Amino acid sequence: MAQPIYKVWMLNFKDGWYQLSTEEQNKHMAKVTQALKDVGGETVLFCISVWSSENWLGWGVEKFPDIEAVQKHTQMLADIEHYKYIESNSYLGTEYQGE
Repeated sequence: MAQPIYKVWMLNFKDGWYQLSTEEQNKHMAKVTQALKDVGGETVLFCISVWSSENWLGWGVEKFPDIEAVQKHTQMLADIEHYKYIESNSYLGTEYQGE
């Protein structure tokens, strides 16, 4: 039975991001947001951490309906060339259903 998959990610923007105009950045992020919605995913939390971490500008948690949605989302981000603008690290997991 499929269960929700949670993705924790940390990110920094690459130089290419800063070469975009604010309008181009906003358009790109609208595509990123739409890709998440298109696979049935949702943002659970997005945090700015630059004030407390030398390693990561921000981090967040996303929730996907299943692993196939995660895989499709990853491909959609590649299709819009998202990875040329960000450096990231992520972890996948399922909710602990302990006693």
